[in-house]
Amino acid sequence: MPLPQEATPSYDLIGVGFGPSNLALAIALDELKTTSTRPLNVVFYEKQKQFNWHSNTLTPQSKMQISFLKDLVSLRNPTSPFSFINYLHQKDRLVEFINLGQFHPSRLEYNDYLKWVSAHFSERCIYGEQALRVEPQIGKTGEIELLDVISRDCHGQQQTRQTKSLVLSLGGTPRIPSAFMLTEDNPRVFHHCTYLHSLQRFSHTHGHPGRIAVIGAGQSAAEAFIDLHDRFPSAHIDLIIRGSSLKPSDQSPFVNEIFAPRYTDFIYNKSVTEREKLISEFNNTNYSVIDIDLIERIYSILYHQQVAGEHRYTLLKHCSTEHTRHTEDSVALLIQNHSTGESLTKEYDLTVLATGYERSSHREALAPLADYLGDFKTTRNYRLETDKRLKSAIYLQGFNESSHGLSDSLLSILPFRAQEIAKELYEYALERPECQTIASV
Repeated sequence: MPLPQEATPSYDLIGVGFGPSNLALAIALDELKTTSTRPLNVVFYEKQKQFNWHSNTLTPQSKMQISFLKDLVSLRNPTSPFSFINYLHQKDRLVEFINLGQFHPSRLEYNDYLKWVSAHFSERCIYGEQALRVEPQIGKTGEIELLDVISRDCHGQQQTRQTKSLVLSLGGTPRIPSAFMLTEDNPRVFHHCTYLHSLQRFSHTHGHPGRIAVIGAGQSAAEAFIDLHDRFPSAHIDLIIRGSSLKPSDQSPFVNEIFAPRYTDFIYNKSVTEREKLISEFNNTNYSVIDIDLIERIYSILYHQQVAGEHRYTLLKHCSTEHTRHTEDSVALLIQNHSTGESLTKEYDLTVLATGYERSSHREALAPLADYLGDFKTTRNYRLETDKRLKSAIYLQGFNESSHGLSDSLLSILPFRAQEIAKELYEYALERPECQTIASV
């Protein structure tokens, strides 16, 4: 007699990714369970083996660009035990933090705060498991009440779990300019997202780099330039940018109001044309801009080398890399100056791509559902608008900038977005039979 097949685990919700967005969602779900007839059966996937938030970019000068009060929960519920203030209290550092007189903690400390929060929900997250794709379970009537989430665990084995609802919080994927090709066997070129690991790997194999290129004009490029300046005092470093200068991020009070929760309503209710105009108007709050203190530090470095008669640091403006050539000892960049029309070839031991991120991974994960998703429009509460045959609820976090504004991929609105999604999840899930699973929120 054949053994019965093990039942596929079934959930009210599967969350893909366990970074700040889904951490905030876990908090919101935890709060709502006290007012619900039953808790939701929830599991989160996280491809990293343990919690870390941009751990390879946490250099000494890396600071948050938002106030510590814009943590995972405080703007919505300042009495929450998961606030940054309570984290400091629990770590016995509250007085010392106050003495700093700063609103912006280091990213190293903020990563530790996020780790601290994640530890409270560790039984609800499967670490070392990467979601591969989402497939429909098509019923006899042609309707889809459940989704199959196929993932790969840390042993390389595929797993399948079914869910009534899905939240994708995958984050961005590195944007690599077409002139570059990244390979495992070439440690001389890497994206900033792997900065510390790649530097260590390169230095272990090749020693200290003498010639370095940093490509990009944003915060990551500035942080990399300064870190490399401090780390390798004798290195020659070029900062290569497309624009005419390094530009400061606008953090003035009136402009910062675009990151208020009410602004999400304002921009969502605009026409597509009006949204695009507004997003373009405020691009200088987030894209290709740098904190003023870092700009001043870079300017000071460039100025003092003039005083000393040195020529180790250069800001190459109006420039882009058109082609690369790799050798065993270097990578040669063909650099085009779009202002003069001139081109030059320079060789570097190391090239850091601080070229930002793309946000299209949700389309890849949901490709098997393409016939039901249309053009990936979302409701005001971040739920995908789908074909009426698809009954399962799918929510996107961090992929809705064009409809919800610049704050969508940032941290400012996390507490409110999490609450909006959590409320809908409870309403949706409790209309249907309870799912059997391992953990509940």
